[in-house]
Amino acid sequence: MDEKVKEAIFRQVEKEPFAQKFGLKLTALEEGYSRVEMIFTPDMENIFGLAHGGALFALIDEAFETASNSYGTTAVALNMNIIYVASPAPGSRLIAEAREFSRTNKTANYDIKVVDDQGRLITSCQALAYRKEKPLPFI
Repeated sequence: MDEKVKEAIFRQVEKEPFAQKFGLKLTALEEGYSRVEMIFTPDMENIFGLAHGGALFALIDEAFETASNSYGTTAVALNMNIIYVASPAPGSRLIAEAREFSRTNKTANYDIKVVDDQGRLITSCQALAYRKEKPLPFI
């Protein structure tokens, strides 16, 4: 992976307001692959005291965003299908890994899994990105 692209994406995630709001941390990045972590905190609970789907989606989307843009060209989401499997325990560290499984000049497909710090599956997602032919604007 181009180190300039990698460093730029790490920098952008560190200063991204949405990532800061949810405590999203990019911990690994390669072409077509990303790992993002988050702690499940009480302010992320739904009306039942379980993890809000939106909080879990935020983690998934950050992993998708960084993996799909890892080639240095802009990619945007076309579709995401999520299966919520379990709710994490309060205070759990959640780890999202996005892995590309196919790519063309215009699209790319990703498998994204979220597990807790015990390795228990929390969510599963398949996502489709549209690959623009424009370089990332922040490089």
